Amino acid sequence: MKTTMLFLLIFLLSSVIAFGQKVPLPQNYTIVDTVFGDLDKDGIKELVAAYNTRKIDVDSYDSVTRELIIYKRENGNWIIWKKSSQALYGSRDGGMMGDPFEELVIDKGILEISQNGGSSWKWGHTDKYRYQNDEFRLIGHTSNAGKPCEDWETVDFNLLTGKMMVEKAYEQCDEQDDNPNIYRQENETMYVKGLKITLQNRSTKEVKIVTPKYKHEIYVATKR
Repeated sequence: MKTTMLFLLIFLLSSVIAFGQKVPLPQNYTIVDTVFGDLDKDGIKELVAAYNTRKIDVDSYDSVTRELIIYKRENGNWIIWKKSSQALYGSRDGGMMGDPFEELVIDKGILEISQNGGSSWKWGHTDKYRYQNDEFRLIGHTSNAGKPCEDWETVDFNLLTGKMMVEKAYEQCDEQDDNPNIYRQENETMYVKGLKITLQNRSTKEVKIVTPKYKHEIYVATKR
């Protein structure tokens, strides 16, 4: 019991202090996740923090709005640099799976945000943002959605080149075996150019793309 309590205490402390630096905590906010990394290639790491904008009531089904804040280090203090209320789903927006948040990652200066949800029908996606021209532009979007033993769709969209690859697999499962058998696949590659999506406007409008061959409807963005 003591070991468990000690582990929980260490975990809680590590969620507020990382790399020897205290993570800012706006009033009434709680921390979901944090990550450090150099996003503007100035040789100094920024702090990216995902927050609940209020404490989650475990007895309530209300979804708590989340906010993403990016901080820069100035004179020993974390100063808000960029923030967005559009990039993260709410705390219960994952449907039956509950919390949709998966992780924040900074890889080679690119900020990656992964979220997922669903029930028998599942979905998940990862957004990749790069800092350019004083804003964080969406440069990559990968997603998957579907229901096991029925169909499954994967999308890989490079917004820099406009190249989008879509694969849809239709599956069947034997009643005594849950391993899916793919009986048909539909693959398409197309180019969609001119989309400008940023961290700040990620969910302000719906962006739907219909594939030319199989007429699959791909939702790169949904309005929330």
